Amino acid sequence: MRDLHKSEVLGSKRGLMSWRPQYRSSKFRNVYGKAASREHCFDGIPITKNVHDNHFCAVNARFLAIVTESAGGGSFLVIPLEQTGRIEPNYPKVCGHQGNVLDIKWNPFIENVIASCSEDTSVRIWEIPEGGLKRNMTEAVLELYGHSRRVGLVEWHPTTNNILFSAGYDYKVLIWNLDNGEPVKMIDCHTDVILCLSFNTDGSLLATTCKDKKLRVLEPRSGRVLQEASCKNHRVNRVVFLGSTKRLLTTGVSRWNTRQIALWDQEDLSMPLIEEEIDGLSGLLFPFYDADTHMLYLAGKGDGNIRYYEIGSEKPYLSYLMEFRSPAPQKGLGVMPKHGLDVSACEVFRFYKLITLKGLIEPISMIVPRRSETYQEDIYPMTPGTEPALTPDEWLSGVNRDPILVSLKEGYKKNSRIVFKAPVREKKSVVVNGFDLLENVPPRTENELLRMFFRQQDEIRRLKDEVSQKDIQIRQLQLELKNFRNSPKNN
Repeated sequence: MRDLHKSEVLGSKRGLMSWRPQYRSSKFRNVYGKAASREHCFDGIPITKNVHDNHFCAVNARFLAIVTESAGGGSFLVIPLEQTGRIEPNYPKVCGHQGNVLDIKWNPFIENVIASCSEDTSVRIWEIPEGGLKRNMTEAVLELYGHSRRVGLVEWHPTTNNILFSAGYDYKVLIWNLDNGEPVKMIDCHTDVILCLSFNTDGSLLATTCKDKKLRVLEPRSGRVLQEASCKNHRVNRVVFLGSTKRLLTTGVSRWNTRQIALWDQEDLSMPLIEEEIDGLSGLLFPFYDADTHMLYLAGKGDGNIRYYEIGSEKPYLSYLMEFRSPAPQKGLGVMPKHGLDVSACEVFRFYKLITLKGLIEPISMIVPRRSETYQEDIYPMTPGTEPALTPDEWLSGVNRDPILVSLKEGYKKNSRIVFKAPVREKKSVVVNGFDLLENVPPRTENELLRMFFRQQDEIRRLKDEVSQKDIQIRQLQLELKNFRNSPKNN
């Protein structure tokens, strides 16, 4: 035994024992993923084949919305959560956009209001009737025009009602005040397409990743860049604020083309705190962070698995927990807000996985195994509810406020008292920061040039018709005038 002990010590000194796993005491060490049975999935959905890097899915405690494949224009389905099973091919759609829908997001404070953005350069706000759609919806309650090219991202402010952010392929981020339906700010610091937007807990900071390989932390109201990282070794794709820890996590690609994640201090982006290689696959890595459990989920586009980690405040910061495995590749993932989870089953996170090949949306519950049937206070701290902390005017005037927290103990089902009132607007020029956003912008691609050409042809045809109508009217008036002059009364 003594010799064995001596050899173990020698082995550890030489680093031969370093393969042994370090066990940590964590209440989330045994979290496991549980896929819903077939009858609790949503089946027969023509999920969009668009290759834009987004989730094409949004979910809240009442509805599931999925961008679908459609001929001519863009559309998405909105299905009440309880309506699982096979969805009929003629199920009503939201189909008012003239181009493909690229992103959809539910209003966090009004559960039947959803924002969508599209290749047609517009952002639209839709109000879904109680109980879901009974017929196709083509009229949005609000149409927002301000981008000169297609709009790839929309994001609601986390604590303020009716403030919406949109990012377009014109490299601009617009901030919309939906109380009056106008853009109130244009952030114009990016030199290429914006890939991702993420807010900190109170919405006082905005992090962006961009195709120009830069990670930025901005003050959204002024558009001022507070921190900027040029990621030469780590090409950033996605970014997420890690709650109130003053840290950011990015997913990207290393110089060796392996997928990796990096952890950053939001106040100093000169160097990442840590960089970690994940694997050599090529699909984009989507990060999801749960501030209540300090858990990070990584899901690769085209992968079947979801890895999850626990984030700590001290080195090594990131502790690998486990992996949910599935043979079916995911196109995107919707995430249920906390107040929509099943606390009786100790569910701490829920994904809605888009499986394009099967036309299937599969819910996946992340569950903490517990023997007790009672409410588990330690895994469900107070969490943001559906009441906004600020009005648009308060936020725009410079006020910051943390989200209003609620307890999930009683199975939180409180409906927000807020109702969306669409402002009445006339179509006119949109001036932000002294620029008219709807002025003619030179086309940047052949498609845009063709679209502009056909638009101008239509306009010329319309003007020609108008001119010929005016000619006829002028001739009629001239005849009437001649007859009037030649009438015997006037002689």
